[in-house]
Amino acid sequence: MEYTRRDFLKVGCVSAAALAGASMFGCSQEEPPNSGPSDNEPAQEEAAPDPALTDNETPATEPEAEPAPEPESGSAPKVFFTREITPTSLMSAFAALEVSPAGRAAVKLSTGEPGSNYLRPELIGDLVTSLDAAIIECNTAYGGRRGSTEQHLQVAADHGFTAIADVDIMDADGEMRIPVANGTHLTEDIVGDHLANYDWVLSLAHFKGHAMGGFGGALKNISIGIASSSGKMLIHSAGESESSWGSPDQDDFLESMAEAASAVCDYLGENIAFVNVMNRLSVDCDCDGNPAEPQMADIGILASLDPVALDQACVDLVYAAPDGEALVNRMESLNGPHILDRAEAIGLGSKNYELVELEA
Repeated sequence: MEYTRRDFLKVGCVSAAALAGASMFGCSQEEPPNSGPSDNEPAQEEAAPDPALTDNETPATEPEAEPAPEPESGSAPKVFFTREITPTSLMSAFAALEVSPAGRAAVKLSTGEPGSNYLRPELIGDLVTSLDAAIIECNTAYGGRRGSTEQHLQVAADHGFTAIADVDIMDADGEMRIPVANGTHLTEDIVGDHLANYDWVLSLAHFKGHAMGGFGGALKNISIGIASSSGKMLIHSAGESESSWGSPDQDDFLESMAEAASAVCDYLGENIAFVNVMNRLSVDCDCDGNPAEPQMADIGILASLDPVALDQACVDLVYAAPDGEALVNRMESLNGPHILDRAEAIGLGSKNYELVELEA
């Protein structure tokens, strides 16, 4: 089934109830207070009707503001969604994109700090091997266990990634600069120079919270994730430094991530696709080796050719979840969704989308 932003707005109230009843979710906490999700809030496909209503009756609702005009049919990017989180459903979500990678393929994911909630090889291995792809990463800028290539490769091996694919630390031999179009904070993005060795990239991101960005999904995975160590500093400092974190305004940092993501997409053109896995939904990132235990149930897997639409759909699903309050609070405390505003403003993608739920 396909849903537009207006559809979700109209049935948002039943969305949380339906999600609570889904067998994948097992939600138990109360619905979070209204805290400003986008007008594209997703809804469960088949919400149970209210037994107190007859066929000709509809629930009484408070008057609501007229939504923004809906885009012409078929104009909004599609986001494919499955509630199952299995190797097979991951393959199905990717297959829905109907893309045929050509040339040398790579999968960008986070290898994760030891102890974190990184995507497990048991889940992603079939997809990675089916693409005959390398796993690509860059070294961190905060130290940890992945701050040098040697350490990073050891972590990748310990986590089982080298057993399913070659792992390429893209800034092991250097970095390269790619231009940022329409940037306010960045004029260039500094990425691992091995990026030039690949013809096609799949961003395979673990959607979760983040202590600096509010949340991390596709946009973070291709901005901070593909940036070299100095490139990460440039983004975090909002263009002020390649050697220190700086102390920029929070919105400037978020906007810099959007600008860096745009540079990567411009560089790759149509040769990039995006999948987000919404499991182990901690408020903390996979760069945290001691993350908070998730306070909400897993949601599913989403895929799109539009990274903005994809991350927006994930954010909306968190708002719709009855047990998402902790992650909503993390996102809002850091104004995390602002990255989506900036990404849309510079033409990276659309916050409007159609959510297409895949059959199990």
